[in-house]
Amino acid sequence: MTTELPRGALRRGVFAGCASLLFLVPAAAVEPHALQPASPVVQSASPTPKNDYALIYGTVWGPDQHPAAGIPVTIRRASGKKAKWDLVSDRNGEFAQRVPAGGQDYVIQANIKMPKGQPKPEITVHIDDNERKDVSLHLSK
Repeated sequence: MTTELPRGALRRGVFAGCASLLFLVPAAAVEPHALQPASPVVQSASPTPKNDYALIYGTVWGPDQHPAAGIPVTIRRASGKKAKWDLVSDRNGEFAQRVPAGGQDYVIQANIKMPKGQPKPEITVHIDDNERKDVSLHLSK
């Protein structure tokens, strides 16, 4: 035989039981250091880290002079043959890549199909130090 309790009676009973258990724990059982406020944490003052990179930030422009989205872009050192970074322009035609700081030339190239004999659109940018360079890459018809 089961008896039905009024709605919420079980929750009230459990809460009352838990609350009464708190009064059974004597205050002496709590360690004294637990009642003291924690000491503030002091961090050593270290210099802010230097940015050891430069930022190449670019926009790909289509033949209609509007930003071109989804264009594959490669970045390589001018002294190298292989692309070091592969990117894709976002919906605003923009891309960004961190490169090592220091005196270096980089070639940025749109990796698109071109008619036979025509080179792919590219631009060369020189990075001196930890700086930002803004570039525009224009696609032809």
